Amino acid sequence: MSYLKSVLFLSAFLICLSFTTLHHGWADYDQTKVLDFKTTIDESVYENPHVLVKVKYNKETWTVFLAPTSRMTDRGLTGDMIKKGTSVRLVAYPHKTEKGEMRAERIFVDGKKFELR
Repeated sequence: MSYLKSVLFLSAFLICLSFTTLHHGWADYDQTKVLDFKTTIDESVYENPHVLVKVKYNKETWTVFLAPTSRMTDRGLTGDMIKKGTSVRLVAYPHKTEKGEMRAERIFVDGKKFELR
């Protein structure tokens, strides 16, 4: 294999590897510990690979991973609906090893339920 082909193969492999390590699969979250609470969004980032919000839970700041932007918009949940200051109810699972991180199963905005999985 030529040097150029080797470099291209290695580059492609590393890119694929980086995407898999950035992905937040459900297996990383403890689905036996359901967190169901009302809060206010302190910060919101509406971009791929997952929308995320920062909220207070038990007097601590948590990062909450929501769904990818395409799934959010397909289900009617836009970035404007979850901006800073919005009151929400979250049903989420804490990360098994990362303190202060959770993954949301669903979010309620203005009393309307949005399934995220």
